[in-house]
Amino acid sequence: MISFNKYYNRFNILSLLLVTVSLLLLTFKGLNFGIDFKGGTLIELRSNDKKINVSSLRDNLSQMNLGDVSVKNFGNEKDFLIKFENNNNKNVIEEIKKNLDDSFGNNFSFRRVENVGPKVSAELLRSGIIAISVALALMLIYIWIRFEWQFSLGAIMALFHDVIVTLGVFSLLSLEINLSIIAAVLTIVGYSMNDTVVIFDRVRENLRKYSDIKIFELTN
Repeated sequence: MISFNKYYNRFNILSLLLVTVSLLLLTFKGLNFGIDFKGGTLIELRSNDKKINVSSLRDNLSQMNLGDVSVKNFGNEKDFLIKFENNNNKNVIEEIKKNLDDSFGNNFSFRRVENVGPKVSAELLRSGIIAISVALALMLIYIWIRFEWQFSLGAIMALFHDVIVTLGVFSLLSLEINLSIIAAVLTIVGYSMNDTVVIFDRVRENLRKYSDIKIFELTN
């Protein structure tokens, strides 16, 4: 038997520290919301010239007054993903095409162009928050009904711990939050709850089977 519980004070302190730092990051630094939630334009390009890279593309587009521009490789070194904030210029895509052709020659193919308006992005953000909140609430109700309140309290803390620390990491590294990340957070909630239910169910079973063993040893 491995004595896991002799380390529980250290890990409780570590968890508390991680949650505190994550909450501070979320409060003062915030999250880097993507176009899905801020609104803007996304362009997926494919280059025919291997000499064209992220730096040259970013330098070229920064001269067009597009606002905050993000350029990164997408899939491989020939594919690029360009994102910039909402632009009032209706002909901005045509101007970007002309600018790229003039600067690099006819070496690009526009594979995808998406526009997300501010109203749609606000609705997506609200829906994402609601989705996570509802998932957490239903999970907690399930645990409350199935197990004793002590188990429910532990499940609540575990769920919030996993979600808050994950978002804290995204805030620290300024990673983009989009709809895929919302789905990933919901997946974390599901896996966290699954692990919690499996462990709690086994603990409850052993509590009935070995009533003379203290909970400290039983959980080990």
